[in-house]
Amino acid sequence: MQGMLEACQLCPRGCRVNRTKGEKGYCRQTSEVMIARAALHLWEEPCLTGENGSGTLFFSGCTLGCVYCQNRSIATSKVGKVISITRLVEIFFELKAQGAHNINLVTGTHFIPQIVEALQLAKDKGLELPIVYNTSGYEKVESLQLLRGYVDIYLPDLKYKDEIFSTRYSYAKDYFEYASKAIAEMVSQVGMPTFDEGTGLMKKGVMVRHLCLPGAAKDTKAILRYLYQTYGDTIYMSIMNQFTPICDLQAYPEINRRLTEREYNHLIDYALDLGIEQAFIQEGETAKESFIPEFDLQGV
Repeated sequence: MQGMLEACQLCPRGCRVNRTKGEKGYCRQTSEVMIARAALHLWEEPCLTGENGSGTLFFSGCTLGCVYCQNRSIATSKVGKVISITRLVEIFFELKAQGAHNINLVTGTHFIPQIVEALQLAKDKGLELPIVYNTSGYEKVESLQLLRGYVDIYLPDLKYKDEIFSTRYSYAKDYFEYASKAIAEMVSQVGMPTFDEGTGLMKKGVMVRHLCLPGAAKDTKAILRYLYQTYGDTIYMSIMNQFTPICDLQAYPEINRRLTEREYNHLIDYALDLGIEQAFIQEGETAKESFIPEFDLQGV
């Protein structure tokens, strides 16, 4: 699999750089695995965090690069530490020892071959925790197929349906084309959601996240409608109101504000009118910088 990095086409950007020789493409990463944080995370959906938290690893670099990214320091590879595959496996077990309910791999698209190698080694050593693949949704089906049998829970975003938004905010005109096919592949791999009867924790399945953007209600409705009409109760959804304009968004004044309570409630009402029941919503002051973790190399 490492040969895939010699002319890398793991993500839709298709840079074809030789990452094994230190070349960097859109993701700003070579073939060396870099992570910025590995710790118990309590800010995911309740069925993932449970009482102890999700064992979350934040990889440095990103294949999408949204203008409003809350994790900009790691997405742009300004923060992170290079680690070996052996160390990655050790981190899995350290998180397990801390009580993690699962291993949550955040933004690992550009490291899929290395992740597969690490997961195989971990399984050989007895790791049995559910593996969560947490992604922007901007994925190639061919790359996701490498994860078949290794990932139990897929946690993709579906950020946009309209290419006007995906082009303006994420420089990816083809975002929905790839993300929709990626979600179909994820569902085909893991099937219907299953939960532990005692704890309520998700053991297997797909949960699609959508971050509601200010002024983009029409696109959010199109996404909710698409997901429900396509998958019904085959997936869970997470409809999020936590958009926080912490970056310099002067060039994007239409989203340089938080979502209002009225806007969000309108979208939730729309989801209910569609018949969506398997969904998580956010309440309270979720749109705060305090909900963004410190990328201080904890656990690395």
